[in-house]
Amino acid sequence: MLFAEKPVIVPETVLFPSRFLKRIVRIDMYWPVIPVKEGKLQLLLLNDGQNLEELGLVHLLQDLYFEEKIDPLLCVGIHAGAERKMEYGVAAEPDYIGRGAKADLYTSFIIEELLPYLYKKDPDISFTGKAFAGFSLGALSALDIVWNHPGEFQKAGVFSGSLWWRSVDQDDPEYKDEEHRIMHLQIRNGKYEPGLKFFFQCGNKDETLDRNGNGIIDSIDDTLDLIRELVAKGYDAKKDIAYLELKDGRHDIPTWGSAMPMFLEWGWGK
Repeated sequence: MLFAEKPVIVPETVLFPSRFLKRIVRIDMYWPVIPVKEGKLQLLLLNDGQNLEELGLVHLLQDLYFEEKIDPLLCVGIHAGAERKMEYGVAAEPDYIGRGAKADLYTSFIIEELLPYLYKKDPDISFTGKAFAGFSLGALSALDIVWNHPGEFQKAGVFSGSLWWRSVDQDDPEYKDEEHRIMHLQIRNGKYEPGLKFFFQCGNKDETLDRNGNGIIDSIDDTLDLIRELVAKGYDAKKDIAYLELKDGRHDIPTWGSAMPMFLEWGWGK
């Protein structure tokens, strides 16, 4: 790799033919042009890679490198396809109207196709740690994949996560938070895996819905409830989990862009 006086990012785009998804997946890689010790590099996968230019990821990374605030990492943006609402979700179970029915195939693409490709991409580089992050439904997807593959990933970044994902419509008289939120149940029924760490971001204006009438919007309730499930499973609320609630934060790319530096410093800060 080349080095420069001022750190820069070298972008690389690959059109990856996935046999699982039966489509060409655009992959944008953002390589750090800074010294890498002994060829070791961190890896961050990001869902909804098509939004990273608008989010300003290159400039955010470059500023953090220049200020020597984070260690070098390869960021890989995975562009969503036309069936985003089918490929993202929880692999074990679609939601109540069948969304996420291809989440298992998307997981297979990540684990069996993309990661092996990245491992072979540069024989001089080895990844010392891996993380997966996303926004909204892409955040739910990232969390699901990290939770179910702790041998591959160590960190999850959840920005305005669609943690309401449920097996029963909330308007159904039978609906109950404690029984029908799919990701919450998966964590409750799963097992503690040492070494996993989680970053959650919410905005006070992520939405306006408040299904239980407690004066707190659903996205914050769902996130805090999921954090409680993680703590009950054995994760330390301070050491293993970070929660960022942004005043006036919305369910949009500018909000996630404002939170991204804090996520990057949390995960890879010096």
